[in-house]
Parts: sequence; structure tokens; C-alpha cells
Amino acid sequence: MKSIDIVGIGNALVDQEFEVTDEFLRQHNIEKGMMTLIEDADQERLIKELAKRGELKKQSGGGSAANSLVAFSQFGGKAFYCCKVADDQAGTFYCEDMKRVGITTNIGSCQHEGKTGRCLVMVTPDAERTMRTYLGITADLSIAELDDDAIASAEYLYIEGYLVTSPVALEAIRHAKQVARANNTKIAVTCSDPAMVKYFREGIDTILDGGVDVLFCNHEESELLTGTADVQAAMQQLQQHAGIVAITLGKDGALLADGTRQIAVPGVKVVAKDSNGAGDMFAGAMMYGLTRGYSLAACGMLASHAAAEVVSEFGPRLSLDRQQQLLIRLQHEPEFN
Repeated sequence: MKSIDIVGIGNALVDQEFEVTDEFLRQHNIEKGMMTLIEDADQERLIKELAKRGELKKQSGGGSAANSLVAFSQFGGKAFYCCKVADDQAGTFYCEDMKRVGITTNIGSCQHEGKTGRCLVMVTPDAERTMRTYLGITADLSIAELDDDAIASAEYLYIEGYLVTSPVALEAIRHAKQVARANNTKIAVTCSDPAMVKYFREGIDTILDGGVDVLFCNHEESELLTGTADVQAAMQQLQQHAGIVAITLGKDGALLADGTRQIAVPGVKVVAKDSNGAGDMFAGAMMYGLTRGYSLAACGMLASHAAAEVVSEFGPRLSLDRQQQLLIRLQHEPEFN
């Protein structure tokens, strides 16, 4: 019996979210809809520009895998997170935030020298999120930050695509996968962002090497991975690398496949305010369903509804109560069973 549902490996970032216009992005030569890595000084200058235009909408602990694990934990799962923060104000905030949502980490006390990573999230009126990230100390996430015993004790190892920007982190991923395979721990991967596939393809290929059990990507990422915009054709190719594939399609829902069947998950109509965290929420909710033995259709239904909920407000996370109420409501739907 496995004692942990999921062990995640990913960046530890403090997210700061602002509302901006498309004109602001153009003025500052910022590529819309992408995550781009920048240096600390450049991020500080951008923060000053953002502060001139409006207030900080939301601050929270972040990182793609962390957001997914928060969603997973708040549905009722048991999660462990391997990450790295510094001994600074942001690091302390991050540690306390993870404890508050019930996720065990490898952090212990925040004693590392350096600076905790920070992600500026800029949301345009069409709800699209664009990010500028200074990784700080999380860029040095290494094998030393892994907990082999936790990985061996988990049902799933969940790997964040953003890690592929770091050669040191890629070595940690290779090690974690070896531990997972030696201990019958299944492997789940999220591409995290189109920029990771577009600019760090070799790293993504490293994560997928040897095949994985679950793969999450959005339509743009699937197109970059396979070279085709036809979602059905892309799915056929991606099934060669993963037992279960989920391709999210924004407001149009998602396409899921497990090698024997495909399921078209309908979208949920909402007034979108912020797309930040939608994919992370989808993955966290679907992983909860998989660990609880839900049918593939029920996993998709929970994930689609949860993602719709998160885009209807600012920030990448929902409250514990809102997630629990969503789960209770869906469990009474005939289609859920």
C-alpha cells in the first residue's frame, strides 16, 4: 500500500497578479500568453511600472505543480511537494502557505541563502494570463531537494514542465523517475506552458523519455509537440508516450484518452476573469479522480468544472470550501458515476 497519493516536483514561486491592457504588453515588448524568464533587476523595474497603473490584485504561493497539488489536497488527497525556497520574507510566506493548505514539503525551515522566486502574472481584459518569472533559488532545485522515500511511497510522481529550463533540475527529474520506476510509482507530467515546448523541447523530451502514465497539455502545447493542429491526430501521437493523455481546449473543454477510448469533455460556461491556473486546476482535479478510482469521464467532468470555477475569479486557486462544495455537487450528478 502506498502512503502518499502524489509527490510533486516543481518551482516554488510567490505569484503577484496585476490587471493590464494589451497596450501595456505591447509597450513593454511582452509576448502575450507566454511565461518568460527574466532577471531580478528586470522584474523589479516591471513591478514599479505595474504599481503605477494599478494595485496588486492577489498574492499567493505558486508554481505550476504546487497549484495542482493544492487543488488535489483541497479535494481530499494526500500530497508531498519537493521544492526550494530562500530564507527571506517570500520564502517564509511560501512555507506558511503550503502548511495552511495541508501539503507536506521537504522544506523544513527556510535556511537557504539567496532569493525566493517570484512570478508576475499580468491579466488582460480577455482573461489571458502572461507571466514574467524570476526563478531565484528555485532555479537550483536539485537531487538534494528530492525525498526518495516519499517518491517510493507515492502512488504518483507529478513533474512540472517549467523545470526543463534548468540542467540541474533535469538531473533531478531523471533521478526521481528512476526512483519512481524502481518502486512502482506511476509518473504524471504537465507541459505547464507553450514556451517550454517551443524553446526547451529537448527538456520536455527528457521528461517524456521512456513514456509516462499521465500527460497533461493544452491545445497549443499538443500542436507544438506533434506538429499538427488537428487535436485528434495530436492525440494519436501523444498516446505513444503516455497511458492517459489530457488535452485541454479552453472554453471548449478537453479531450481525454486512455489507450482504449477517447472522451470529449464539454466546457463549462462561465464569465472568465483570469485564466491563470486553469490548467493547473484541471490537472490537480483530474489526478484526484484518478487516485480515487473515478471513471475517465468523471475525472474529466470534475477537472472541467474545477477549471471553470478558477477562471471565474482572480488567482490560480480556489478556497477549500468552494472546492469541497463543487465535489459534493458533482457527486450527485448522474453523469458523474
